[in-house]
Amino acid sequence: MSFKSRMLAAVAAASFALPAFAEGIMVNDPYARASSMMSNSGAAFMTIMNHTGAADRLIDAKSDVAERVELHTHQEDANGVMKMIHVEEGFELPEGGMIEMKRGGKHVMFLGITDPFEQGDMIPLTLVFEKAGEVQVEVPVDLERKPMHGQMDHSNMNKENSSD
Repeated sequence: MSFKSRMLAAVAAASFALPAFAEGIMVNDPYARASSMMSNSGAAFMTIMNHTGAADRLIDAKSDVAERVELHTHQEDANGVMKMIHVEEGFELPEGGMIEMKRGGKHVMFLGITDPFEQGDMIPLTLVFEKAGEVQVEVPVDLERKPMHGQMDHSNMNKENSSD
């Protein structure tokens, strides 16, 4: 891909990566990844904020890019092994609160991808809320994003600074 093509794809992705709003529900920083280059599954991550004035619940997600789209999370089993599970009841969205969808946690799972996810592609996604209804989101594919992109890792902060 030429430099000009990459720049056009980046500008297009950035313009669609702006927050999505609908009836007090705000979707911020959505992005999607395929599990691997040859994979038939992938996931979408984002932050969903509730400014509706009432608690709600994300109950479903829909997209035509996969045979099935499900709400998933990771859960530790009795042996300490993390397993991905389908959360059929969806995710609570408290009044004034948020759902943080990130790798290793809550996410939208695409199963049976119809076409490979390629850098810069846009994925149409419909989030379905119990009260707010449907929210349409254009999710850019970002295969280059690092796991902690946009977040600070504070796990070692106290270890390095403690001298007691």
